[in-house]
Amino acid sequence: MSAQWKSASARTPNLARLQRQAINAFEERQFDKAERLCAAILEYVGDHFDTLHLLGYIHLQRGRNVEAIAALSKAVKANAASVDAASNLGLALHNAGRLDEAIAAYRSALALSPRHPEILYNLGNVYLARDRITDALASYDETLANNPSHVGARVNRGNTLLRFNRPADALESYERALVLSPDHPQILTNRGHALRRLDRPQQALQSFAIAIDKSPDFPEAHFESALAHLTLGDFEPGWKAYEWRWKTNAFADKRRSFRQPQWLGSTPIAGKTILLHAEQGFGDTIQFIRYAPLLARSGARVICEVQSELMSLLTPLQGVEVVAEGGALPPFDLHCPLMSSPLAFGTELATIPAQVPYLAAPADRVTQWRDRLGAERLGEGRPRAGFVWSGSPAHKNDANRSIPLARLNELFANLPFACFSLQREMRQPDREALQRLPQLVDLGSELSDFSDTAAVISLLDIVVSVDTAVAHLAGALGKPVVILLPHAADFRWLRDRSDTPWYPTAKLLRQPAFGDWDSVIGGLAEEIAGLAGVSGGH
Repeated sequence: MSAQWKSASARTPNLARLQRQAINAFEERQFDKAERLCAAILEYVGDHFDTLHLLGYIHLQRGRNVEAIAALSKAVKANAASVDAASNLGLALHNAGRLDEAIAAYRSALALSPRHPEILYNLGNVYLARDRITDALASYDETLANNPSHVGARVNRGNTLLRFNRPADALESYERALVLSPDHPQILTNRGHALRRLDRPQQALQSFAIAIDKSPDFPEAHFESALAHLTLGDFEPGWKAYEWRWKTNAFADKRRSFRQPQWLGSTPIAGKTILLHAEQGFGDTIQFIRYAPLLARSGARVICEVQSELMSLLTPLQGVEVVAEGGALPPFDLHCPLMSSPLAFGTELATIPAQVPYLAAPADRVTQWRDRLGAERLGEGRPRAGFVWSGSPAHKNDANRSIPLARLNELFANLPFACFSLQREMRQPDREALQRLPQLVDLGSELSDFSDTAAVISLLDIVVSVDTAVAHLAGALGKPVVILLPHAADFRWLRDRSDTPWYPTAKLLRQPAFGDWDSVIGGLAEEIAGLAGVSGGH
């Protein structure tokens, strides 16, 4: 007991009673009363540890992270030996997004109690939020070493292993979590996701079905089941379940809210004005913009809101008014998220609108690029190929879909092509590898938008790309394109086929086993060898 407490108690004998009342009020979840009692105590004893800790914990329970941090910081200062105070401070800091400070607080707590499983687990969660996945995995492993039955650590260990692109190990972690908590819908859904990543969509669907049976309104399970159905070509249940995306954590805050009703194909649209709005990545917009002219041919006035980087490319679409995201919208009667278009049209495999080209490079850009590159740089007399070997590093599936440029060295050494990089974002190791490939002309840094990319593609004979927007662009332009895919590819590429109903000029090369890019690269060399006799004249 502090000297200040003794002195205050001598002057105000009811302090101990106030503290008991505050604790009782907290335990009875009378938080307002508990806060008032804590405040009364702190008027007399401003550094009373137990009261500061209790007040901070009340704020933490009520989601008042700023107030919790203030009270718990004072509590830690009043008693630096308290494991709980340091741990709760870490939790409040994590909730407030102050991740580095949260890590420091948890480390302080672990200095006092190095084997505390809950603190190790919470530290792992902060590391995961901070993208320090190696540290996160180590923290979860330490948690489980001290408490093998910690379900959260099993689950988040699996989540971390997925970030390492280790779905088989993640699946094992989820399976062990399900032994401890067999009916948990999130764990069942995570297991299904790992199975999808292992190209086992039928088994994934079984896991999602159990999750939905346990929790019928669990959005993540429905959305994941949509991806599995679409991968299998089961479009009717797939596109229907795809609408659950708006209730998932990943999409809930991205849903557009309009006073006009959403259109999903159930009402006639002739004579109406409809807004189609882009919702995901550039490639998604390029792929599904094909539905806009169909709406126009149905008698609707069509407005398409798209990313600004696509404006000049998409503006010439027949019968469609294109506007940029973030700008003022013209009046409209109905709206439809772009990736809900297949559902609205009742799209099946056999009815995919697959006529290409449905996009074209602006003629003035093509002329500019032909003049800019010149005959020598264009490699007149040789076939021309454009390459994209990696996607955006920020993409959640980047580790699975991208190829380090250095792995393509042998391919470039033996290609009788004029080779051009269309890679706009480039990692430092790839920049270094590019320096050692003089035969690969880097155009990526010169491409200002997708119209530039389309213009360059129009001057090429073939495009080779991993699963990025450039692959979609080449397909939409009707250009021969070889798309390099991981073993478990995105749902739109289906399974067990080397063609795609979305792009008739595309050839798909898939990893035969998880992580096997060498076989893909070998197949690519064979695939494009037949083009060596193309004249290259354009």
